[in-house]
Amino acid sequence: MSYYEHKGYYGSCKVSVEDNCLHGKIEFIDDLVNYEAETAEELKKEFMLAVDDYVEHCKAIGKTPNQTCKGSFNVRISSELHQKLVLKAEKAGKSLNDYIKSIVEQDVKTA
Repeated sequence: MSYYEHKGYYGSCKVSVEDNCLHGKIEFIDDLVNYEAETAEELKKEFMLAVDDYVEHCKAIGKTPNQTCKGSFNVRISSELHQKLVLKAEKAGKSLNDYIKSIVEQDVKTA
């Protein structure tokens, strides 16, 4: 799926065959913010307005807007794989967190 991006927020684009329109929402936040339009160009504009309105609304009510990703996530792996990663991290002179971060960073660079 591809996303619109505005001010660090990402928005989806989906088609409603029933309603003959495009719609989406601001993704990766806990709040629900939707938008819709008839063309892709209009939908992008509606997404950008939705982000601006969301940020302004949060400011008006004294709420911190949700961040799209907080920078922390849990991954469940087998205990055997966990042990192998700890050993590799130790050999590399890194903490497990820094070792995993370097692997992910490398993978994202090559994507």
